[in-house]
Amino acid sequence: MRRIMAGEDRIKYLADAIRYHRELYYNHSAPEISDSEFDALWDELTRLDPSNEVLHEVGPEPLPGTVKVEHMFPMRSLDKGTSDEDIVHFVTQSTFGGKQYLAQPKLDGSALSLEYVAGNLHRAATRGSGERGEDVTLNAKQVANVPLRLNEAIDCHVRGEVVMPLEVFEQKYSTVSPNPRNLCSGALRQKHGDGKAEASDLVFCAYDVKFPNTPPEATNDSELLSWLQKAGIEPAPWEVFDSENLQEDMIQYTKKWSEKRSSYEYEIDGIVFKLDNLDQRENLGMTAHHPRWALAWKFPSQEAYSVLLDVDWQTGRTGAVTPVARIAPQMVGGVTVENVTLHNVGEVERLGIKIGDKVKITRRGDVIPKIIENMGASSDADLLGRFHADGSEFTGKISAEVIQIPKICPACSRDLIMEGAFLRCIALECDARTSRALTYWCRTLEMDGIGEKLIDALLDSGLVNNIADLYRLTHSQLTGLDRIGDKSAYNILDELGKTRTIPLSRFIHALGIERIGPEVGSMISQHFTSLQNLLDWVDTGTIEELTVIDGIGEKVAKIFKEGIEKRIDLITELAEIIQVENEEKAATGVLDGMSFCITGSLSRPRKEIALAIKNSGGKVVGSVSGNLDVLVAGDKAGSKLAKAQSLEVDVWSEEQLFDKIAETKKGPKTLFDYDR
Repeated sequence: MRRIMAGEDRIKYLADAIRYHRELYYNHSAPEISDSEFDALWDELTRLDPSNEVLHEVGPEPLPGTVKVEHMFPMRSLDKGTSDEDIVHFVTQSTFGGKQYLAQPKLDGSALSLEYVAGNLHRAATRGSGERGEDVTLNAKQVANVPLRLNEAIDCHVRGEVVMPLEVFEQKYSTVSPNPRNLCSGALRQKHGDGKAEASDLVFCAYDVKFPNTPPEATNDSELLSWLQKAGIEPAPWEVFDSENLQEDMIQYTKKWSEKRSSYEYEIDGIVFKLDNLDQRENLGMTAHHPRWALAWKFPSQEAYSVLLDVDWQTGRTGAVTPVARIAPQMVGGVTVENVTLHNVGEVERLGIKIGDKVKITRRGDVIPKIIENMGASSDADLLGRFHADGSEFTGKISAEVIQIPKICPACSRDLIMEGAFLRCIALECDARTSRALTYWCRTLEMDGIGEKLIDALLDSGLVNNIADLYRLTHSQLTGLDRIGDKSAYNILDELGKTRTIPLSRFIHALGIERIGPEVGSMISQHFTSLQNLLDWVDTGTIEELTVIDGIGEKVAKIFKEGIEKRIDLITELAEIIQVENEEKAATGVLDGMSFCITGSLSRPRKEIALAIKNSGGKVVGSVSGNLDVLVAGDKAGSKLAKAQSLEVDVWSEEQLFDKIAETKKGPKTLFDYDR
């Protein structure tokens, strides 16, 4: 009987999968699935669990070993579409009332933010998590068309995509990388000119600009793109739509670009449509994940056929054992593919697939494809004319076999258990889990120079068996490893030393408990305030005690408690070696328990107003609903004000808000308690 994945199991799988593939995409430039597959995971999770925390995270934190940059203006993701109907819905529903739209090709490279101060390039940063990226200024200055000085002495943040011309890729790099996008990311993030590509071979194409102070006069975004051109920065090509047949013209635009995609000078994977009017954008606002006024429309998937030759099984950090399909080499979109993820046992069963079957695979952009359909038994003819990526002829043979679902862990040989559609190794001592847990700990705490290769070497040598052992390492032990000299050993010990004192919130996050990211870790740490209080709760407390925290449901609370219980010996051992600092309670004040939405033109920056609300105990949300307590409205409040009035939500002016805040002096000072 075929297993049906339970609802909670499916939600957990989707959340884990989204985090995993987002990490590969943004931080490693090594995606395993196509954009369309990722979008399908996202859409399904949105349908099943719209409040799931992973949907409100833009991306993973930047990798360690780099200078981190807080984005003044977050670099958000965009809502996605793939059909003509999605465009119609965007125009008639999502942005109802829009009269003019802007379109640009969706360049497939690496996102970059250029910060100019008085017209001079001050800093360049990667997208990272959307809130926080990596400082890549030195490499960005090497990009040929990034100006060190604008034609106007103004403060601004220019957002765009760094891409590699396909002609350059074919001439210089096609033998060292499967696609230009990976090279873009590597060239920006290389530290010592040790990347596969040179930053000077890249091109920057702008798509947005933000102003921390007074912006130039502009009604529409298209005017700002023209301003960028005059300032000395070339935007990606754009087109404005303002006819009576908006949807039809925009659909025709996608068809035009679909035809010219293969001949365009850069890789693109779709079209970005944006409402052009800036005031209308302000009124529409944002969700936690994306602006309501933009749509990333993506090209249809590319498909091809191959033969399933074998299936390997791999154990991940959480203990999930996943199948990887080995297929006969197949060229898809200019890339030879031989490995395809099968995700989990449930996917194998859904496809009804066997070794030796002919399979349909789909690929979009430059990522490893997915098997989407089983075409039945293959024949010898299906293997003819195939070549490996190095040009050598494929000589494999067909063997018809049933896929064997493993009963023991491929990493530690311990028994596996079945959870819904997932195979899982529950042994914390598992070599694969230990390796990934150690790597996750070091990455979360941003330790420079302590990566997967060093972790594996430490495990292989027997010097380390768990996280606590990292802090027992000596200089002589490290220099005894291959390729570790005196300087490297001291650097490793220095990095470990920096994390001998860490806040409770980072400690919780770094443990690598499923679904416990930085945001949830912070909420939990503010609730318990100390590690001892947390451990006391694990011993005697209940799940219900944790669900009182806003945003944490019974499911997450249960996962967290079980995760701590499984790691209790490790936590006790770590507590004897490192210092876990107590966490301060969240700010309290006159606005405790109240939710606020901010809209309209105000005298103070919204970030400052939001900070004042939070420091007085309130919560700031992005949309108006019946659960909202107060709408803080300035001039030109627009649709949010109308909706709040229709729902009988209290509406305060900026002055009313700060008069209310002035009634209490609890909590830390806000920016407004100091001389302005």
